[in-house]
Amino acid sequence: MTIDVVRLRVLVALARAGTVTAAAHELHYSQSSVSHHLARLEAETGAKLVQRVGRGVRLTEAGRLLAERGAEILGRLDAASAELSAHVGLRAGRVRLAAFPSALGTFVPAAAQRLAREHPGLDLRLMEAEPPEALRLLRAGEVDVAVVFRYGGTGPEDDGVRLVHLLDDPSLLVTPGLVSSGAATGSDLGADLAAYADAPWIAGCERCRAHLLALCGEAGFEPRVSFTTDDYVAVQAMVAAGLGVAVLPRLALSAHRHPDVLTCELPGPARRVHAATYGEPPDPPATAALVAALLRAQLGAGDGAGDGVGPSLSSSVALQTAVPVPGS
Repeated sequence: MTIDVVRLRVLVALARAGTVTAAAHELHYSQSSVSHHLARLEAETGAKLVQRVGRGVRLTEAGRLLAERGAEILGRLDAASAELSAHVGLRAGRVRLAAFPSALGTFVPAAAQRLAREHPGLDLRLMEAEPPEALRLLRAGEVDVAVVFRYGGTGPEDDGVRLVHLLDDPSLLVTPGLVSSGAATGSDLGADLAAYADAPWIAGCERCRAHLLALCGEAGFEPRVSFTTDDYVAVQAMVAAGLGVAVLPRLALSAHRHPDVLTCELPGPARRVHAATYGEPPDPPATAALVAALLRAQLGAGDGAGDGVGPSLSSSVALQTAVPVPGS
């Protein structure tokens, strides 16, 4: 059985867009052309791929299966095309990066600037994604590099995922900035999570939430999570408004610092930030150039302190020592 790549793209677009009209718009085809390609694909595969429902269509189980596999195949084909172009001395081609928000807000732009300066013909595409989604995109061939983070309790990545360590990113306790008279200071209290056992907590993404639960478990309590958001700007705004306390990585405070929150660095291992690639080494030239730019972007800002975060990151986070106790 031979499957036409163009028709496979049509099926994948239908699965992604949800309707023939939307798929046609995405592909710049007419609706009749999309319907024709779907009919021909069914004839090629001998399987019923779409089912009419009212005035629209939906994928059958066979259609969903082929669309899922097709997305991976097309991603690999697109990656191969970009890699082949990149082999021409990096004078042309495309490289794609997925990264979590605080990385995009700190060292990734510097890496992008360096890559553009050193390889002006290379087309860099950026997208925002938390680590699980970024790794899915990487395995599917939809991106070439994923900037991800791992905590000590994070399970191993899939076979084929290779990690290059970029920096260590410590965790900070974030509390409201209004300290009443007589409140404990950082020298008295430090980062005592147990003092906040009865406070409402604000949690983030799956990996960050697991890290928070582990930290609070070590302190002897289970946090009462009242709010959940991946937006570190929103987290700080909620903390500043007195709605709860949170644990954020230093990069998040480097990317954006609310003036009305206090922070205190927590003891213990920091989360580790990596550039992830997929497949057998060596990486294609464009991918290798991007990883090198990421490394140089954050190392070039280093202040010699050994924490992997240079002055452009750490100096923008003026760590304050006063940490108010709830109810003080």
